[in-house]
Amino acid sequence: MKPWFLIWSRLPANGMAIYPFIIIKDVRMKTDPVLVNHERIHFRQQLELLILPFYLLYLLNYLVNLVRFKNHYLAYFNILFEKEAYAHEHDLVYLKKRKFFAWIKYV
Repeated sequence: MKPWFLIWSRLPANGMAIYPFIIIKDVRMKTDPVLVNHERIHFRQQLELLILPFYLLYLLNYLVNLVRFKNHYLAYFNILFEKEAYAHEHDLVYLKKRKFFAWIKYV
């Protein structure tokens, strides 16, 4: 599936996946294969969890990490869904070989 891009210059990150959209800070980021791959990994995670449960687990994982690390950046980078996306964002064929629920190994 080809993602639909939305541009939001005030986005606090370079990109964000909210199925079926990839929201990016700048139109030039549409051509960044690593960023797009990272967000497409999140698409797959969202679909596996039927979208809404993904966001609930994402938020819960972030809040637990925030209590644990007392630091926004450490909390964010230790979200299990982000761990998978960052670990494989440079592998542009990862989604073709990715196993179902691959994010579970980052728990």
